[in-house]
Amino acid sequence: MVMQTDQGTIAQRPTAPIRVLITDDHPAMREGLSALLERQVDLQVVAMAADGYDAIALIRTHQPDVILMDLRMPRLEGADAIAAICGEWPEARIIILTTFDGDEDIFRALRAGARGYLLKDAPCEELFTAIRQVHGGQKYIMSQVAQKLTDRFQSSELTDREMEVLKLLVQGNTNRDISELLCIAEGTVKFHVRNILDKLGASDRTQAVTIALKRGLARL
Repeated sequence: MVMQTDQGTIAQRPTAPIRVLITDDHPAMREGLSALLERQVDLQVVAMAADGYDAIALIRTHQPDVILMDLRMPRLEGADAIAAICGEWPEARIIILTTFDGDEDIFRALRAGARGYLLKDAPCEELFTAIRQVHGGQKYIMSQVAQKLTDRFQSSELTDREMEVLKLLVQGNTNRDISELLCIAEGTVKFHVRNILDKLGASDRTQAVTIALKRGLARL
């Protein structure tokens, strides 16, 4: 931005840097990201948090322009932290930066209020671009992530009951175990398992569990 001085000359008015909060449970990752961002003249790291609870406290103190948020963290995870942050600061500009690219992970984070989603192996320049665009009010979802999200909407969605059964399958429960845990007939469990296999495109229970873990539908 330029301005007129008293002498009539044009001077450059310095632009305030974009103030960034890094949230990641790995210290080395936080430090590395901080060093990387600080090399950009228009980016400034104002604080670093180890989990969602730390992030909320630091947002109150530092009021960052953009928040980088890992997805899987102890105490309060990314999607839950995003929901809490956006509940208190609806205009918060949050970018997920994670190694997890399961379509359910992506969907939950964006539904919670994230405005960007990148994987940690993204090129540095793409990360800088994402921060600048999200700060400017736009959304930024890297192409690989966008494709996963598209695939999710094109696939058949599991019902709430099928999700319950799937999570119990991932934990290693038998049909009889699931029947007792959910208080439903064993035949009903078999019906749900067949539907789960069909919707996930799995040939057996083991493959269904593998797909569920990869997509972020369930966790061990």
